[in-house]
Amino acid sequence: MSLREGHDAAATTDGATPPEARKARAYLDDMVRRRGYVLEYHKLMAAADPDVLAAEDQLVQKVYLAPRLLDARTKELLVILSLTVMRAPKERIRTHVRAALDLGLTPTEVLEAIEIALPEAGVVAFQWGVEAWADVVDAPMLEPSADALAPTNSAS
Repeated sequence: MSLREGHDAAATTDGATPPEARKARAYLDDMVRRRGYVLEYHKLMAAADPDVLAAEDQLVQKVYLAPRLLDARTKELLVILSLTVMRAPKERIRTHVRAALDLGLTPTEVLEAIEIALPEAGVVAFQWGVEAWADVVDAPMLEPSADALAPTNSAS
């Protein structure tokens, strides 16, 4: 039996939706209402293992989304830094850069958080985060002058 056969959220052969699938869909719908979104892996886990999805969601609620000592702006900067250090997919970093800007952080504040990755995680991780940030804030790029790029004759 495949995983899909064992936990399918689709209708049964008689056209009815199994109670487990209705419960999983209701939880997924609740996540959308609370968060404003769900990710691809949330959808997969709702079908494959809704109990683990619920446990992961509760953890995220507690440590990231619920009000605690750190405000939402600080948490968002920490998430951006963490995703940068982990070299998460750039779209995931971009999503959190947009969220930070929506919370009133400036592009410079977000960049400063990404810059913290430089000494701890190295240039490669830092570049990853800066490129995602630049995509969101439409950061200008300064090119070297034509003179600097011109070949030099070092044989003289």
